[in-house]
Amino acid sequence: MPDDVGGSERMLSQWETGIQEKAARYQAMADRVQGLTITETSRDGTIRLTIASNGILSSVDIAESARDKRMAEVSAEIMRCLQRAQSRIPELLQQVMAETIGTQDETANVLFAEARKNFPPAPAEDVPPAVTEELRFGIEDDQPSRPAPPPAPRRPRRPEDDDDFDGGSFLT
Repeated sequence: MPDDVGGSERMLSQWETGIQEKAARYQAMADRVQGLTITETSRDGTIRLTIASNGILSSVDIAESARDKRMAEVSAEIMRCLQRAQSRIPELLQQVMAETIGTQDETANVLFAEARKNFPPAPAEDVPPAVTEELRFGIEDDQPSRPAPPPAPRRPRRPEDDDDFDGGSFLT
């Protein structure tokens, strides 16, 4: 019986050591992932942003030259940079996991799959989408619209015309 107790103690000790080593590797992975940041810059260099490993924006820098752009273009470029940065998270996470806990670990594979689901690849951006300034007022219906009538010709302004409506009150 003493041999069985000694073997059991060694087995329990090895199991405990294995658990402690695995916990240390997971802690190392967590520390490295928590310290990761990703910085992305727009193609023209006017926007630079940084995100944390959880995908949350931590800083945005907009160059003075962006003031010459329309705000819709600037905000669209911020979103493109954010998507590109977030799309890099799974790759960096996989790299950290491979270096700390290994790629064969079931938990690591679940974490990686979740990261791919939450941070998909950024959309291709050959040409940025056009930003239009179209305003429509009124009720939309299913009937085809008729072309608008041509504008009425404007009467040339005469010197005797004045802007105060012949001196009368505009309130009456």
